[in-house]
Amino acid sequence: MSVEKVREYLKGYGMAERMREFTVSSATVELAAVAVGVEPARIAKTLSFKVDETPILVVAAGDAKVDNSKYKHFFHTKAKMLTPEEAVERIGHAVGGVCPFALPEDVKTYLDVSLKRFDTVFPAVGSAASAIELTCDELERCCGANFVEWVDVCKGWQEEQA
Repeated sequence: MSVEKVREYLKGYGMAERMREFTVSSATVELAAVAVGVEPARIAKTLSFKVDETPILVVAAGDAKVDNSKYKHFFHTKAKMLTPEEAVERIGHAVGGVCPFALPEDVKTYLDVSLKRFDTVFPAVGSAASAIELTCDELERCCGANFVEWVDVCKGWQEEQA
């Protein structure tokens, strides 16, 4: 089970005991916010894409949406999400539980700056009924060797500049 794989992985960071599992679904930002008891924006959603057939993850705040022009400018390709089947096969986690932990080594992980406005955020930990509370520094550290860099590829989470 994916959540057990993540638990083993997070033990190496001293974080496994902070994992939370729920009796209700946390598969969407809204459901996760209810399960955790925080505003939806603090849910760190993990989105899976393909860049030249290579899987990548972008972790963003719950209220952020991928900005296609920013994404294309940064990654030099259109945003193309993995199918649910591809997510399981290439990332190792099912949609609803996709997270930036315990990943195959070829999966590059990018963290969006939309997360940085919060002291702590709540990414999933491998299942559609789980989460962990981490600071942005802890999140970056726990992404391990898969972490590439912080990016700005989302919109809708900040006041638009006049």
